[in-house]
Amino acid sequence: MEISHGYSLKKHNTFGISAFAKAYTSITTLQQLEEALTYFVGAEKFLLGGGSNMLILNDIEKPVLHINLKGIEKVNENGNKVHLKVMAGENWHELVLYCVNNNFAGIENLALIPGNTGTAPIQNIGAYGVELKDVFVSCEVMDLETRAVKTLTKEDCNFGYRDSIFKNEALGKFVITSVTLELTDLKKNNDYQLKVDYGAIKEEMQQLPGEDTIGKVAQAVINIRTSKLPDPKVIGNSGSFFKNPVIDKETYLKLLESFPDMPSYQVNDNEVKIPAGWLIDKSGFKGKRYGDAGVHDRQALVLVNHGKATGMEILSVAREIQKTVKETYGIVIETEVNLIEN
Repeated sequence: MEISHGYSLKKHNTFGISAFAKAYTSITTLQQLEEALTYFVGAEKFLLGGGSNMLILNDIEKPVLHINLKGIEKVNENGNKVHLKVMAGENWHELVLYCVNNNFAGIENLALIPGNTGTAPIQNIGAYGVELKDVFVSCEVMDLETRAVKTLTKEDCNFGYRDSIFKNEALGKFVITSVTLELTDLKKNNDYQLKVDYGAIKEEMQQLPGEDTIGKVAQAVINIRTSKLPDPKVIGNSGSFFKNPVIDKETYLKLLESFPDMPSYQVNDNEVKIPAGWLIDKSGFKGKRYGDAGVHDRQALVLVNHGKATGMEILSVAREIQKTVKETYGIVIETEVNLIEN
């Protein structure tokens, strides 16, 4: 195990925030993870994955353990179903492409979501009508204090909309080391139903040549996301900064009287989901810039770092957006991005 001090985290967060770790180590084996937890016993640790769903507000005083465990393994086959065990440090989008290339269906709608596989369960990542929980079997975790290894099932993880046990009662208790997914092996199943009814997938697929396949779905999603979301390598961002709020239907119908063009997606008989991007756009924030912090000019849901913004400057923009949306619509929008402070 190698420990670096005063280590720059700028290249390890997609916002491109300039911040430093007091102590940093890259974890590539389970043995290294156990050694690091033993070495830093008693200290609160910061677990770093792909750096895609976080906003660093200041330097990190706690030890930073960068989880770089790699590997994809087929661990079970049952009929047309296959279980893939994916190590936590595998890039999520590259995993999607791996599955498409191997005719494993189930996560093609989740293409181009930034970050690593190990952090996917924390957020219960989702897009275009699919969530991680739809294919999730279990994950292996290591207890940060005892270093005991255990397996958590889907039921254990208590998944919700962009939510899980890891953001609640298990917060700061475990490090996820691997995730096992159940996918459909298309080489053994011709009845798999593509999920193309959410968003603009169907329309985008009509512009692509060839028959409808999981690869075509993935490409459609890539095209849509690329057109809407900026590349972090070009301009610092962390994708969608806010969750889409869910409100009761009665409140929504009252809002429609004042805002007749307000879009919604039905969650159940009593609740609807309102696109946070629409609320922010209609509140006048799209494309606004406050120094080097701002709102993307094509997608109001995305906050951006134009170069040298600090995490606190970007957070200030977020708070102003939340305040305005609350005053205008009476709707509270919550951050989807994790706020990292010491």
